[in-house]
Amino acid sequence: MKTKWTGTYTALVTPFTRDNKIDEDAFAGLIKAQIKGGVDGVVPVGTTGESPTLGMEEHIRVIRMAVELSEGKLKVMAGVGANCTNEAIELTQAADEAGADGLLHVAPYYNKPSQDGLFQHFHAVARITRRPIILYSIPSRCGIEIEVETIDRLAHDSINIVGIKEAGGTPDRVSQIRSRMGRNFYILSGDDAMTLPFMSVGAHGVVSVASNVIPKEISHMVRAFEMGKPDVALKLHSKYYEFFKALFIETNPVPTKAALALKGLMRENVRLPLVSISSANRKQLQKVMRATGVLK
Repeated sequence: MKTKWTGTYTALVTPFTRDNKIDEDAFAGLIKAQIKGGVDGVVPVGTTGESPTLGMEEHIRVIRMAVELSEGKLKVMAGVGANCTNEAIELTQAADEAGADGLLHVAPYYNKPSQDGLFQHFHAVARITRRPIILYSIPSRCGIEIEVETIDRLAHDSINIVGIKEAGGTPDRVSQIRSRMGRNFYILSGDDAMTLPFMSVGAHGVVSVASNVIPKEISHMVRAFEMGKPDVALKLHSKYYEFFKALFIETNPVPTKAALALKGLMRENVRLPLVSISSANRKQLQKVMRATGVLK
């Protein structure tokens, strides 16, 4: 049966211990909270998982843990993108072997390939796996956008390229993709604040940062919209909107880890070049969390 990439997928943080190693106990607790919260899946080692600062063995270890700890109760969409095609291929193969349900491939960053370069890159990774691939377009971090024509070209070239995580910031872009690709090509919002606007024009759900902290509430919001209850979804969106924005008061995932630490769920340690949230922004984040009921 074809896997459906709809609903809520948590872009997991990668917890670290005091000595900056992966905190496997905290990671296990995070996965359990996601299962309990009713999300549809998890995305280990994406941007929120600080993938640029994890070594290859660590990266693969986190994917394996996510698969094992999910116990088939969550779909695992492994972050395996890279700006080096050979590295992306190696990570793809490792995630495939680990049993990931799908693969998230971000546009190569920093080296700014042309649209044909993007096509060749994604073509190369798609041909070495049968796992479904979700493209990831985030121009603010990569400096380039995966253009709609390129998305169409890739989907027709590789049947396992089945969707896109869209973090370009506009419903118009979602409308363009939907018009070109049809309903069977999955579109997931890459921005919690844009989930409902994107779903209103055809997106299928969200890869959420906020659901690290409030998985039940985000999955409820998305599911309410899917079930034809937009008023319920809008009420939840409105309640947590300021929290969505506060999670980007500094570079992701710094505020998210701070929020999880404020709730006593893990340490807020990040790896350089990221540093812990500033004192002023921690106070602002805590204020928003209390105001929205995220922190009692």
